[in-house]
Amino acid sequence: MSISAAMVKELRERTGSGMMECKKALTETGGDIEAAVELMRKQGLAKADKKAGRTAAEGTLVVAAGDKAVALVEVNCETDFVAKGDEFQGFAAAVAASALTASPADLDALLAAPLADGKSVDEIRREKVAKIGENIAVRRFVRYESAGGVLASYLHGTRIGVLVELAGGDEELAKDVAMHIAASRPLCVSPEQVPAEVVEKEREIALANAVNEGKSPEIAAKMVEGRVRKFLNENTLLGQVFIKDPEGKQTVAALLKGRGASVVAFTRYELGEGIEKKQENFADEVMAQVRGS
Repeated sequence: MSISAAMVKELRERTGSGMMECKKALTETGGDIEAAVELMRKQGLAKADKKAGRTAAEGTLVVAAGDKAVALVEVNCETDFVAKGDEFQGFAAAVAASALTASPADLDALLAAPLADGKSVDEIRREKVAKIGENIAVRRFVRYESAGGVLASYLHGTRIGVLVELAGGDEELAKDVAMHIAASRPLCVSPEQVPAEVVEKEREIALANAVNEGKSPEIAAKMVEGRVRKFLNENTLLGQVFIKDPEGKQTVAALLKGRGASVVAFTRYELGEGIEKKQENFADEVMAQVRGS
């Protein structure tokens, strides 16, 4: 059967694939456009599965907000070029909207949630992988729902995102706290929430430094407690100096107390944190290709 240009054009519009891929699929299916669509879907998903092991450390953070809930999602890809594209950005925004409205219990539930055309988030993700040609991963999300508290979000570009919930206060205060968290990277709200192993490790470091400075055991013990206390203040939200205080003296704890508010919870995401990026040397890569040829 002859494959016309109109048939190829229709298939391209429906699948977003290249002209040669569409012509090949139509040839294999004898010009049956519906069968060609199905064939290309299957081939695309197979390609997507092969790309699943590739490192995806770029991407974007997206916030979706409703009247009483807010969601923050991290979606990753392999390159900054793809991350800035409309196709990827549109997908990430749709995933965030799904995280907000579907109220999934965990990441698996989000991936299984409906997204578009009767397909799940993960099915659309795999189709995007096949079309764009890079691994794409919905890495993590967090969703806050207010039970009378104040919710706020803050995005610093697309690489740092924060959600915060306050008891008391107002939206302006919550937004200020969210911006502070983005800039100051607190580990948790208060010193009591810092894991015991983190405190113990800091105590060991402080003691070793005091001994190396030649301090007596009594002086070293006092120095250790002082340095641990300083570490906890600098690395927990309430003990940090509020970034918008012009004099650099007011702590976040004092700010909140003065406004009759407290922090219920916060989450801070930084794009790609914890992902081990593959280090590549372009010159070595070119040389390897030359030698291989």
